[in-house]
Amino acid sequence: MQVLLAAAVCTKAGKAIVSRQFVEMTRTRIEGLLAAFPKLMNTGKQHTFVETDSVRYVYQPLEKLYMVLITTKNSNILEDLETLRLFSRVIPEYCRVLEESEISEHCFDLIFAFDEIVALGYRENVNLAQIRTFTEMDSHEEKVFRAVRETQEREAKAEMRRKAKELQQARRDAERSGKKVPAFGGFGNVSSMSSGSLITDTIVEPEKPKITPAPVRSSGPSKALKLGAKGKEVDNFVDQLKSEGETIISSSGKRGSDVSKVLPPPVHVESVHLRVEDKISLSCGRDGGLQNMEVLGMVTLRVSDEKSGRIRLIINNNDNKGLQLQTHPNVDKKLFTAESVIGLKNPEKSFPLNNDVGVLKWRLQTTDESLIPLTINCWPSESASGCDVNIEYELQEENLELNDVVISIPVPSGVGAPVIGDLDGEYKHDSRRNVLEWCLPVIDANNKTGSLEFSIAGQPNDFFPINVSFVSKRNYCDIQVTKVSHVDGDSSVRFSSETSFVVDKYVIE
Repeated sequence: MQVLLAAAVCTKAGKAIVSRQFVEMTRTRIEGLLAAFPKLMNTGKQHTFVETDSVRYVYQPLEKLYMVLITTKNSNILEDLETLRLFSRVIPEYCRVLEESEISEHCFDLIFAFDEIVALGYRENVNLAQIRTFTEMDSHEEKVFRAVRETQEREAKAEMRRKAKELQQARRDAERSGKKVPAFGGFGNVSSMSSGSLITDTIVEPEKPKITPAPVRSSGPSKALKLGAKGKEVDNFVDQLKSEGETIISSSGKRGSDVSKVLPPPVHVESVHLRVEDKISLSCGRDGGLQNMEVLGMVTLRVSDEKSGRIRLIINNNDNKGLQLQTHPNVDKKLFTAESVIGLKNPEKSFPLNNDVGVLKWRLQTTDESLIPLTINCWPSESASGCDVNIEYELQEENLELNDVVISIPVPSGVGAPVIGDLDGEYKHDSRRNVLEWCLPVIDANNKTGSLEFSIAGQPNDFFPINVSFVSKRNYCDIQVTKVSHVDGDSSVRFSSETSFVVDKYVIE
């Protein structure tokens, strides 16, 4: 009868890194047994087990560590050795390298796996594949529950956006009528290209109320206060959604908020602030060929000083890729076409204050491979032990500087960590998601090419699709605002600007 008292991974000095006891045993007792274990091996003999008067140690070296099983002396040594081999095969499933820090980081994963091998001191009839399945705890009922919950969350978010639009409309109505604007939080402060009206025909500036004691309040102000309270509730809900990673925007403004999550805002912002943003969506085939590439861009203007409301933007368009440009309906299209100047159709009007206003947007859709900013080539080749994979990148747009580049390559599960060969940059193996992440802090003209080689058991199809992510402070489409000037007198206006280029989708399938 096999009775397994404990399973532990310890150092060669007998220090326990992770230990799982399968019978009732105090911490002092298990630490004492493991501390005595190295002393028993100093006999000069080579065995896979050592014994004391009360217990037997069955062990296997793991580089600088030991995998140790502590059993009773009347247990079957052959079964103990078979169990030990299974324990030793489990550890590389969760740990990339057999070091103390890596074992400690994945200690709970190892304990859960140990519990699948042994129950109440007796070996379970399981193999490595079954252990992997049990610890993943894949459940159809859980998937259904998660799908229902996600649907409910989407419906709640849609309802939140609908109410936010109602509050925004109420705010606009209050502005037009000259009443006090209720406090709606951040919902009324973002506009976009597709919003119904950029500028109202008449701008009514409500007078600031004088602070006087008002012992009796009519029903009108009380309703306004209730509306303000709702605004606070909405703000709280919005803050909660933001903390969960949800982007809060107006009815159709998307570009600015998405980019602001990735790139930090500028430290210094003038009363006239501009954002020039590009976002790319790209799909390539694994054997070459660009399936689809789309770049969407926008120039967003924000004016925070009334004196700078009547301005014009001088655009420098050096595009040679065939962009489709479109101005906002309230922008003078003829002026832009003739002189590349963004100005309102009615020069007597001002741009709205403290609103993000999209004044120019563009779109590029192509299947021309020469326009791909960063090409990825993956060459998996079968070998006797599995697959040798060689993956390389090349920056085709040398004027770009890509930061925080992560190339995510799927790898087979249950075959251990990949063996890395030549490497530019750094890598990280996520055994939970079965992904090898190739991380490069910067890709620019100085390191426009790089490669990664690794070996792992698997088939060539196991390493696709490959996903790429990056951010850049230089935009892909060469469009910039070079000058801002007053409508009257053509004098220059100080302005600040930020440029960004981010990934919406970048896949090699």
